[in-house]
Amino acid sequence: MAFESDKTMFEIYREKEFNKKFRVVYYTELTEHNKETEINRALNGETIFDGFIKDNTKEQGKILIKEIIDEMNSKSTAFKRDEIAEKLNSCLA
Repeated sequence: MAFESDKTMFEIYREKEFNKKFRVVYYTELTEHNKETEINRALNGETIFDGFIKDNTKEQGKILIKEIIDEMNSKSTAFKRDEIAEKLNSCLA
């Protein structure tokens, strides 16, 4: 049985201003030092996908998320929610 602490909450978002890049924030990994800045940056963006990665597949999930973001940034186009879910299926909690 998975506990709340056995997963990492994340959000993939697109900046609304500046360069409109796609980014990710891992909410459960934020510290007091960067929490306010990162949350505000995500809140000012457009949510593309959010969810939880199982901690036992977190490293693989982060690699996949980076690949997704890199591809969306290179094409300047967001994947659909179901496309992202399919790519991350093995890692999602």
